[in-house]
Amino acid sequence: MGRGIFVTATGTDIGKTYVTALIIKKLCEAGYKAGYYKAALSGAERIDGELLPGDANYVKSIAKLDCYCSEMVSYVYETAVSPHLAAKLEGNPATLEKIIKDYKRQSIKYDYVVVEGSGGIICPIRYDEEDKIFLEDIIKALGLDVIIVADAGLGTINSTLLTIKYLENRNIAAKGIVFNRCHGGIMENDNIKMISELSDIPVIALVEEGACDIGIAADKLKTIFERAEK
Repeated sequence: MGRGIFVTATGTDIGKTYVTALIIKKLCEAGYKAGYYKAALSGAERIDGELLPGDANYVKSIAKLDCYCSEMVSYVYETAVSPHLAAKLEGNPATLEKIIKDYKRQSIKYDYVVVEGSGGIICPIRYDEEDKIFLEDIIKALGLDVIIVADAGLGTINSTLLTIKYLENRNIAAKGIVFNRCHGGIMENDNIKMISELSDIPVIALVEEGACDIGIAADKLKTIFERAEK
């Protein structure tokens, strides 16, 4: 089975999908078989009567993956709200059994699988009388470590450190931070410096807005997956 890593973010619309796509693209360009998986996606667009999982379709396009979007996402909801609420409104609530099964199917096909979360780290995937599933439950069930995607701009010190502390409290290892939408300048440089000094999580990439490359060598990406396996 291939190695996996989980990509979370400090909140919604930080750029998880964008960074995930660049990671997979880099690995594929280096000749490795890399794939994508997401447990639950909400806010999908309905085209010709079928729901298109936009995040999976975006990653497929950027990384030039030869697969069907339906293979990469277990639960697709149309309503643009948190997956747990979308499931209540639309039915088809998530189960860990299916998520584990679908992830393992991807792991058999690929050397490296990047698993993308939904929203920030405390996003509920299912929350009803029968079961309660949060992202941390999925991370632990799949036996993965985490990469954190953070915005480089104002407010990131608070949101990034809170995310790190939450992961630490849940005994989930964060292997690195990727700062997205980097423009440079004194504030962003100080943000990165402060987070580096106030945590022991390495900054592994600074991604400029609109970049076409993750800015990490494929060999370095491999070591992140390999450490996550131990």
